Amino acid sequence: MAFDGITVAALTKEFNDKLTGGYIQKIAQPETDELQLTIKNNRHNYKLLISASATLPLIHLTDQPKLSPLTAPNFCMLLRKHLGSARILSITQPSLERIVEFHLENLNELGDVVHKKLIVELMGKHSNIILVDENTGLIIDSIKHINGLLSSVREVLPGKEYFIPNTKHKEDPHSASPDFWNNSVFTSPVSISKSIYSNLTGFSASMSQELCFEAGIDGDLPCAALNGNQRSALLDCFRNLMKKISDGDYCPCIAFVNNIPQDFAPVSLSRYEQAGCLTGYDSISEVVESFYREKAVVSRIHQKSTDLRKHVTTLLERTAKKTAIQTKQLQDTQKKDIYKVYGELLNTYGYQLTPDDSYLECVNYYNNETVRIPVDKTMTSTENANRYFNKYNKMKRTFEAVSEQLAESNEMLEHLDSILNELDIARKEEDLQAIRRELEECGYIKKQAGKKGKNRISKSKPLHFISSDGYDIYVGKNNFQNEEITFKLATGNDWWFHAKKTPGSHVIIKCNNEEPPIRTFEEAASLAAFFSKGHSAEKLEIDYTQKKNIKKPHGSKPGFVVYYTNYSMLASSDISGIQCCNPEDSVFLERSHAI
Repeated sequence: MAFDGITVAALTKEFNDKLTGGYIQKIAQPETDELQLTIKNNRHNYKLLISASATLPLIHLTDQPKLSPLTAPNFCMLLRKHLGSARILSITQPSLERIVEFHLENLNELGDVVHKKLIVELMGKHSNIILVDENTGLIIDSIKHINGLLSSVREVLPGKEYFIPNTKHKEDPHSASPDFWNNSVFTSPVSISKSIYSNLTGFSASMSQELCFEAGIDGDLPCAALNGNQRSALLDCFRNLMKKISDGDYCPCIAFVNNIPQDFAPVSLSRYEQAGCLTGYDSISEVVESFYREKAVVSRIHQKSTDLRKHVTTLLERTAKKTAIQTKQLQDTQKKDIYKVYGELLNTYGYQLTPDDSYLECVNYYNNETVRIPVDKTMTSTENANRYFNKYNKMKRTFEAVSEQLAESNEMLEHLDSILNELDIARKEEDLQAIRRELEECGYIKKQAGKKGKNRISKSKPLHFISSDGYDIYVGKNNFQNEEITFKLATGNDWWFHAKKTPGSHVIIKCNNEEPPIRTFEEAASLAAFFSKGHSAEKLEIDYTQKKNIKKPHGSKPGFVVYYTNYSMLASSDISGIQCCNPEDSVFLERSHAI
């Protein structure tokens, strides 16, 4: 579901009901393109989250506070100057656009009343948050500066006039007449659903399909194929929808398919309601926050981890090429033993050589086969033997050195692959910090000098689950946590789980000197499958053994262990029935759908 104009209309109504007349108490900028406003109204504090992210622009009320940097960014400081203690007069949406305008009143340094507008544009990569002087219509500042090089349509810079660009020439649904439908919508050379969202402001593809469904029309039908009755039915459904929007008659809901959020809307979705997979909510903010919670986390973390992911991927590619070269070198040394045999045979049978012989033909006493040994006529048999011994010794040294290097390269490949899996699992800033520290300590990246005004980031902790039988299960999110839960948290009789020959998390069952039921073993194995690189597979082989059988080789990479006694089982990555102890960790439990 797109964050369309109809959703924005529902949000605007909710904001008007709850925020109009209130005062802005706090302004924070947790991210470079994100604001969180605390608004006090009717003895209640509301938190308004505004994101101008290019990948996932959002605006909604929330109960979840967000950590902010110790040093506020410039745009945040400017908003505090202009909007501190400002009163919200009204909140509007122009022409069902994906735009929310906050009309604000405040006092300037001289004590005079001034009016400003905080404009939130939710338009994909063009999303922005703009502060405008309402009297002059000039831009005071914006969270993103857009100059003439970035856009030929509109510049968003301090001192420039603010206007809404109209590049697609769509019609305002509130003023769309039957003539417009007959002359534009019904005459387009595309499907009827595409024609609706292409000609009308605020309509997404999903809402267009919903409108067609309610009218009993296949949304993929060409416009020219519609008869008079179908056109009339579609217009009636459109008028009913617009009346609901005008009256503020909303029924926020999310459609779940196989327990996965599939779609949402501020009005009831009939095509999902019949299937019984529609869940209603009290507010559209709750719908938006619930639907996009995981996507927002993944999008933000993926954005922040881009540099780390790129660096690890580059190292992986380089190491893979180096491994291929080393493997070829190792293959070339496989014939070293034959040179040793040639040297020994020349020492034994070299007396048979004459000055004119270019080879020595003799019996190899190791296998009783006749061999021909090429020789240099200008050298004696002893010199030829030494030449082969030198070749053997050189290849032997190469074999030993390359074997050691290849083992190191393979270990590095395995380690980097596990770090990529850690980046896939990561959902919080502290997880990325732990991964960065691991890369620094292993020498993959340079250590960062401490920065003043750095974000307040807590220590990353392992995930904690409770099995259906009441046993504590711990899951490491990175290699440091894997070592922590395996060698510090777990005791000798606790059970240890890991995906077989696949990068993944260590999983520990705290047994308390008891033998857990089979169901607990199965749930721990499912967690090991879910938090592994092979989580998308239907079934995954999981190794499990007691902690006392787990050893860490001296000098090995973080998280690397060996074991020689273990059991195995097949497990799915379905963890829907396992209780997570920390509600904040719920963002980790939708990995298979988010990545």
